[in-house]
Amino acid sequence: MKKNVGAVDKVIRIVLAAILVILYLTNAVSGTLGIVLLVIALVLLVTAFTNYCGLYALTGISTCKKEKK
Repeated sequence: MKKNVGAVDKVIRIVLAAILVILYLTNAVSGTLGIVLLVIALVLLVTAFTNYCGLYALTGISTCKKEKK
């Protein structure tokens, strides 16, 4: 897998995942919506730590800096 998630994008994904988890744990969001948001948080964390986003790959987007040759 080619990396397509840059450093800034990675930080944003981690912060958003943390916010979603906090919303769930404080009962600001609960029920089915809470579970959906937890799944989204998990996906955000996985894509942040693997530096690969399948949706980016499908659309040809990359937030990584260009490598110098």
